[in-house]
This record gives sequence, C-alpha cells and structure tokens, in this order.
Amino acid sequence: MEPWQIIAIVLAALLVFCVTSVLVVVFPQWKASEKRRKQVRIWDKGEVKMIAHRGLSGLYMENTLPAFEAAGQRSYYGIETDVHVTKDGKFIVAHDDDLKRIAGLDIVIEETTYEELRALRFKDMNGKSEEKNLYLPSLNEYIEVCKKYDKQAILELKNEMKAEEVWAIAEAIKAQGWYERTTFISFAGENLLRLREKYADADAQFLAEDSTDEEIEFMIQNKLDADLCWTHLTKAKVDRLHAAGLKVNCWTVDGRVCATLIKSCGVDFITSNILE
Repeated sequence: MEPWQIIAIVLAALLVFCVTSVLVVVFPQWKASEKRRKQVRIWDKGEVKMIAHRGLSGLYMENTLPAFEAAGQRSYYGIETDVHVTKDGKFIVAHDDDLKRIAGLDIVIEETTYEELRALRFKDMNGKSEEKNLYLPSLNEYIEVCKKYDKQAILELKNEMKAEEVWAIAEAIKAQGWYERTTFISFAGENLLRLREKYADADAQFLAEDSTDEEIEFMIQNKLDADLCWTHLTKAKVDRLHAAGLKVNCWTVDGRVCATLIKSCGVDFITSNILE
C-alpha cells in the first residue's frame, strides 16, 4: 500500500470520528436512535423459537408499548410480559412489585388503583421523555399488540393470585380471541394449578431459577412445561423434561455464545432482552 493511501485512510477515519462526536454532543438523541438501529442476532438459531423478554427491552423501555411494538416488528416467536392485579382488582403490565427501579417512585403496584397507575408517565432508557406511550400498559393493550403482529403471548402471572383473579385474566384474554395463542408462566405454581382447574387445556410453563429435582418433578407430575434460568440449565435436565413430554424455555439469555451453548442442550425456546 502506498504511503498516500495510508494517509487517506487515517484521515477518513478521523473525519468519521469527528463527525460522530459532534452529532453525539450537539444531538444527544442521535446516539440513542442510532443504538436502536442495531440488533444482535442469533444467526443460526435452528429450531429454537425466540421470545422477546418484556418486549424488546434491550433497546426500549421494558414492558411498554414501544418495546412490544418493536418486538412485534421482528422475527420473534413470542413477546413476554408480566401482569399484576391492582388494588381495585384490575390488570396492569409491569415486572417489579413497585416502581422504584423503572421510575424512581415509591409506589407499590398492588396497593395502587388502576387509574392512578395508568396516569403515570416514564422516561425512556436515554433519560428523555421523547417517546410516546411510556406508561404501564393494560393487559388488553399487550394482547392487542400480540394479535396485531401474530405473536405468541407469554404472560407471567406475578405473585400468588386468587383463583378468581387467575380465571378472570384467562377469560379477558379469551374475550380478545387470543387464549389459544397465550402461554401462561409463573414462579407461583399455585397460579398455574388454579388456572388448570378451570382451563385444563391452558398452555403453561413453571418458572424455576434453580431447577431443582423437586421443581422438575413438580412440572412432570402436573404436566407443566419448563421455564428455566439458563445458569442452572443442563442437557440432562432438558432430556428428562423432554422424556416426560414437556417443552423447555430458557431465560434470560443475552449473549450469542451462551445462546449457542443453551441451544446445544436442546431447548425449545430462548427468552432474551436483545437476541433475535
């Protein structure tokens, strides 16, 4: 390579660096929007079906309509979210029990009315309030996004609920015509057993962090598919569950190397914040 060619390449690189720096300083929102155009992908996911954890939460504010819409516009099999019962017995979408982490508000969701929660507005991941629809979605809104993009709804029932509350959630989804395309998941096994009391055909997965022998036996005995933390997942556990006729989901896998290792264990689904 000629010396002048080397100098030209260096100057071009410096020009790109300077222009990018100016854009970030003068238009800070450019940096955030540029980030959103990037998407990490599993190029060879094989038969594994990908699920967007709390929507496309690696790029958008978790469990909001923008996160659900972004996931819907991509190739995900399903969109995962969480539902709470409010103080007045209505259903609202959020992960944590309170709003301290996502909004800095000392508000406990299940001790607050639906209307009070719906009136709140949040900042986006870049600290700005530029995005529309940054509020706690209703269960109805979440299901409508899944229907709009023909995505499986992966719905976590947060905390232990009364049987009537679990049934009311299923009935609400049935009224929207998306019951057959909804997978109910929960760390509270009682929620899933109560669901099956009235809806014996409900698609359900038991969430387990440690996936102990006792937890796996609970899934097998109650014919509940598995939703396991990837850090405790092994091929032997997957094989045992498959031998019992159960499917295996795995959460929350954000690295391509980890996803490839998990895929080699034979899982059916991978839940991720960012991988597609």
